[in-house]
Amino acid sequence: MGRIRVLIADDHALVREGLRALLEAQPDMEVVGDAESGVVVERLCRELSPDVVLMDLTMPGRGGVVATRDVRMAFPNVKVLALTMHEDETYARQAAMAGASGYILKRALAQELVEAIRVVHRGGRPVAPEMAAAFSGVPASTALGRTSLGGIELLSEREREVVALVALGHTNAEVGARLHISEKTVETHRAHILRKLGLRTRADIVRFAIEHGLMTP
Repeated sequence: MGRIRVLIADDHALVREGLRALLEAQPDMEVVGDAESGVVVERLCRELSPDVVLMDLTMPGRGGVVATRDVRMAFPNVKVLALTMHEDETYARQAAMAGASGYILKRALAQELVEAIRVVHRGGRPVAPEMAAAFSGVPASTALGRTSLGGIELLSEREREVVALVALGHTNAEVGARLHISEKTVETHRAHILRKLGLRTRADIVRFAIEHGLMTP
């Protein structure tokens, strides 16, 4: 059998370089490319035909969870292994629903990651023990449900209102006044929104609002 073709997706250059060095030292693996954002992962999958995508979940623009869903829908034979710093059951469930085949923490040992890639390639579901309950609670047969993910489904009604107002250029104070909540509560909502969607900046929020039809006056 040929070597496992791996595509690395992470927004930190040092992380990508370190992972490349680790994986290319394995006799049964080759790194076919790397991506610094979720936006380009699908294009690289089409161009490079990887067997496994090693996916960071928090990247600028399109987050890793949404990128995982898009890759799995467009390329069903490509396996995705989430490699993340997030020890959060919400992230684990979202990754599983998006179609990820495994969930490994960045603090794992190098050999644990290498073996997880092999397991994913063989059709297994390697998961960090801390995340096993949340990730394994989503059976593989139910993953990739179109109504279970897509970004907007992750947000509460109030969070959608906050997204719309922030995207229209309102400050936290102005959003609070319009929604009759405190500025501090708005800040909390914004933090939750960024975490859930894997976004980082107001520009990311604007793009998300446009894509999901939330830009209403």
